[in-house]
Amino acid sequence: MKYLKINTAPNADLEALKNAILQMKGVDSVEIIDDENPESELKKAFAKTKEQFKKGDYETLVNDIFDILTKK
Repeated sequence: MKYLKINTAPNADLEALKNAILQMKGVDSVEIIDDENPESELKKAFAKTKEQFKKGDYETLVNDIFDILTKK
């Protein structure tokens, strides 16, 4: 799976942007992630965790989770 990161202006209509992107061929889903929100960061980490488990990359997995939990 590949991801596309779009940086928006503070006043952007994110729902309209999300709906427009969902209309494009080949787009399965769109998720709005707020980098200022720590929950979003944790969500990204768990998505990455699934891939690391599949690959058996346990050392990187533990380090990534530790970094997120101790991030200030």
